[in-house]
Amino acid sequence: MDIQGRNILLLGGSGLVGMAIARDLLPRRPARIVIAALRRDEADQGVEELSSREDAEGVEIIPEWGDVFLRPGRREESRREMLRTDDGRAEILDDLFGDLREDDFRRSLLFELIDRYRPEIIIDCINTATAIAYQDLFTSAANIRDLIRSGGRPTIADVEAHLTTLYLPQLIRHVQGLMYAMRSAKTQFYLKIGTSGTGGMGLNIPFTHSEERPSATLLSKASVAGAHSVLLFLMGRTPDGPVVKEVKPTAAVAWKSIQYGEVRRAGQPIPRVDVVDALPIGSAFGEDVEVRSIDTGENIESVFLDAGENGLFSLAEFETISALGMMELITPEEIADAVISELAGRPTGHDIVGALDAATMGPTYRGGAMREAALKHMEQLENEHGVRSIAFEMLGPPRLSKLLFEGEILRRLFPDLDAACDLDAEETSERASRLLKDDTRFRSDIVSIGIPILLADGEGLLRGPWVSVEPEHDTEFSPEWANRGWVDLRPASWTVWRRRCTEFRNRVANSRGPEHGSGVDLDVRSRSGDIRPGALAAFVFRYEDAGERVKR
Repeated sequence: MDIQGRNILLLGGSGLVGMAIARDLLPRRPARIVIAALRRDEADQGVEELSSREDAEGVEIIPEWGDVFLRPGRREESRREMLRTDDGRAEILDDLFGDLREDDFRRSLLFELIDRYRPEIIIDCINTATAIAYQDLFTSAANIRDLIRSGGRPTIADVEAHLTTLYLPQLIRHVQGLMYAMRSAKTQFYLKIGTSGTGGMGLNIPFTHSEERPSATLLSKASVAGAHSVLLFLMGRTPDGPVVKEVKPTAAVAWKSIQYGEVRRAGQPIPRVDVVDALPIGSAFGEDVEVRSIDTGENIESVFLDAGENGLFSLAEFETISALGMMELITPEEIADAVISELAGRPTGHDIVGALDAATMGPTYRGGAMREAALKHMEQLENEHGVRSIAFEMLGPPRLSKLLFEGEILRRLFPDLDAACDLDAEETSERASRLLKDDTRFRSDIVSIGIPILLADGEGLLRGPWVSVEPEHDTEFSPEWANRGWVDLRPASWTVWRRRCTEFRNRVANSRGPEHGSGVDLDVRSRSGDIRPGALAAFVFRYEDAGERVKR
């Protein structure tokens, strides 16, 4: 992809890797680079550094800031601050567990950034796995358990705060929102800088957070990172989406600078204290311990290496982590080189999404051949036993069962697809109603698996002891309920089916046969002119619902 003249959004752009990538982008003359950071000062510093370079002339460089997992109105707040208030917790929970409608996607800061700048290229350097996993679900759960065991009772606030730490809902919502925003903005290329969670080391990693080796928190980070990669793999298989790639460094990433000065941890100086009087070991720990340290009035100063998001390392710490056989080292410039190469269409062999594509086993010739054998054998058994095998509501969603049964009604009412294309909606509604009234076994097949039947007048409903798609109580009827999983006998439903059958027939008619080469992408059975419920449902899922598989 040509970078010149493009709008580029760099998420986490002020970090160690983000800045290395931005420096490599400048000579390639993009029209705009947006440096998005968590804090305003980080974004401003990144823009200031980039703007001072000679090759920045003619490139618009813009700072943006805020937590992309929150809403724009919370730009000046942290997640931790939100969790202290009822409204803040409610907002986070609504975004994680509420219904997903178009307006819900649009209310995030991430959507606002992508919608405002409409970038053709997004390079995502946010350490998403760390941001999610270090909320520490395990500590939250332990605190609630300790409270209960001591006779206490968790408050609503305790439970709400715990729910906000659940990892997968956060990751799922983030990826769903990102994909929606990119498709809306017509973003063409998305590249994620991922992580293994362990710097490429195995489960014996010595750099951990507790006596556990590795700690549950560290494994959570690795687990979220792995789940994220698979979601990116699926994102890359979604029609009308951007090209999706992930570069996943598996070594310690360093460094930004080496200097002498004040050592800061989490942005704060470390006060220098001294201790002279020893405490008995038995009373040296606990809530009421009397700490006898002396504040020297100074802060720790030393020589350190700035490893960006990973903090400051002393000489000895850096020597340890980067030693052969330990985490070892990769530089941000090498990561940036790989990113630029992937953007330019020069494969590096380091794209995780491409590697998953290459390593997974897709459909096979043998699978296709055996499918045909299975279908023929099942049809033979249908004839032997005098039954029709339509749906059991185990594959899902309920909409599939609805489509299959409605397709079977068409098959019983019309001799072939051509006749169904000319159906009269009112007449078909009446005939379908009589069919289900007279054929008790067919009717039972439908309602027994949890699929209700909406009668032709739209007022009555036949249902069994349980229903797969049950509306909320005390709500007015919505056609969407029927669309999601009710057999619908109303004339409007058969009007839709007439259109579907016509589109299906036209697609078959306009498809070139095998005599014109192998370019045809159509099931052989679709050419028979018969009404096949499974073929019709597959057609609806593939084209009407835009659920087509784009990679094999």
